[in-house]
Amino acid sequence: MTSPRGLHLQTARLLVFTLLVVLLIIVPALAQGPLPSEEMLSEVRDEIDATIPYTHAAASPISLPDAPTPQRVNVKVKVIDKKFIAVLAALGGAESLRFTTHKLVLDHEFAAGAPWVRSVPASPHLVAKGAAIYAAELLVAYELKKPHSWLPGDRVIRKLWWAYPAAMMAIHIKNGVGSIRTQTPSCSVADCQSP
Repeated sequence: MTSPRGLHLQTARLLVFTLLVVLLIIVPALAQGPLPSEEMLSEVRDEIDATIPYTHAAASPISLPDAPTPQRVNVKVKVIDKKFIAVLAALGGAESLRFTTHKLVLDHEFAAGAPWVRSVPASPHLVAKGAAIYAAELLVAYELKKPHSWLPGDRVIRKLWWAYPAAMMAIHIKNGVGSIRTQTPSCSVADCQSP
């Protein structure tokens, strides 16, 4: 693993591992607890109410109009839950399988002198490209699972949010397995080039 290519591959694996740790450990921990500012605000209100003396002022009652009835009650929907994290972690694993096997195939073909591989792209470029693709897939899954009041049939779409990541998972695994099964050509490079 002293070659620069092995070092880049280790960097890519470390990036994928870090992303999985963030998705599996840190994001659920943040999603579980309430925000500290809400707790602090309620404590501050309680302290202010306790320090201000209550004075009863005699005032004549004012008749106010009836309060409008609420049109729709906003219910908070938890988008990032255990299922979401598990599905996207599996998608990240499938994408890292595709990335790693494709990079290894390119490295081996370039080392063997295959004419169709003129150069091997740099690992940081490939890692950035793979991370951008994964981030886009994560955003699509998040938006599919999030409720939208303007979208007709939103309930059906929200129930089937996992279909897109599952389809992409299958595609990435198929491409990774295809790269694993890549075999050396039956003829040498020089024999394959000659007419």
